[in-house]
Amino acid sequence: MLRRNFSKVMAATAAFSTLPRIGSAQEHFPDRQVRLVVGFPAGQSSDVGARIVAARLSEDLGQSVFVDNKPGASGIIAHEFVKKSAPDGYTLLLTSTAPLAINPFLFRNIPYNSAKDFTPIVLINTSPMYLVTAADSPFTSLRELVAFSKANPGKVSYGSSGSGTTGHIAMEMLKSKTGLDATHIPYKGSGALITDLIGGRVQAGFDAASSIAPLLSAGKVKALGTSGPKRSSRFPQVLTIAEQGVPNFQALTWAGLVGPAGMPSAVVEQLNAAVNRVLNNAQVQQHFANVGSTVNGGTSESFNQFVREELKLWGPAVKASGAQLD
Repeated sequence: MLRRNFSKVMAATAAFSTLPRIGSAQEHFPDRQVRLVVGFPAGQSSDVGARIVAARLSEDLGQSVFVDNKPGASGIIAHEFVKKSAPDGYTLLLTSTAPLAINPFLFRNIPYNSAKDFTPIVLINTSPMYLVTAADSPFTSLRELVAFSKANPGKVSYGSSGSGTTGHIAMEMLKSKTGLDATHIPYKGSGALITDLIGGRVQAGFDAASSIAPLLSAGKVKALGTSGPKRSSRFPQVLTIAEQGVPNFQALTWAGLVGPAGMPSAVVEQLNAAVNRVLNNAQVQQHFANVGSTVNGGTSESFNQFVREELKLWGPAVKASGAQLD
């Protein structure tokens, strides 16, 4: 079933690359409030970022952009809702790594096609993850962790915030590339993972920069590497995974703006330009820098290409992990 799902999504990625042609473009968009659907609970880092962008976007567009939280089912509820909405630009979606690039390969029966059912608008931000261990752990590098695990089969475990999450799949990616011998321990959220990691009940784990940065600064955890393409300016002493002998290793968490499939090109272009202006705001950039993220922006076409590459990256990784959810 997983192989069949992977083939279907890969066959459809080309469809995601073509934006709709201009039909009867809305001449006065927007003339009423715009809904921004977020598939996470209020107060989470993704929701906070969405609200900051929405507030600035409201000022830019001259119409209210309000956040509508629809959490649950790993983002599936929010994505299905937007998929079924009118493609007029008045219902938008904050999407991210797991629901758009991992879920299609993870869930047996998913009610949306990432490559066909959404119109790409703009990539908002990207964030690395950190491979961390307890502050008093004997490991000081990825190489040491891998070497110990090989010499002591079955003695190393790693935690994640849940089966199929970015942290879980990223670690499986790392295992396949390094031979790391580690058993997966899934938790219900990042908080429980961090508690057990600090307590030494699991030896390592990948987690998002927004969760790890305060703990690194406080000396409560130790970073063995970052999954980003370059070192973080906030923690320049932390080597990338690629620098430690794993060529081309990259696993980012990210957020982007999409709408339902079939949006008029003129509306897509208007929204893209507006969000890019918002992302150039110094206060918006400072917010994302504070949580360890890089502001991106760019064209809808570049976001489209980014998503296609993410599908190619995460699909094989999910398959290799053996993770499968109903």
